[in-house]
Amino acid sequence: MEGMNAFQMLEYAAWGISALLALWMLFDLTVTDRTYSEDLLTSSREGEIDDALVIDPPHQGGHK
Repeated sequence: MEGMNAFQMLEYAAWGISALLALWMLFDLTVTDRTYSEDLLTSSREGEIDDALVIDPPHQGGHK
């Protein structure tokens, strides 16, 4: 690694960060795929996911 300048080090750091982000996105994809059904994830009705995740229905829509 003799003769490596700052730009080369930044390039390697950028490749490392992009690889970490790719791994994180792959992990998140698998977790999301296991957690939610395909029908729920591809729904086009606004708020459908929020309605499915409501734990305390009286608090849906904010405080009154």
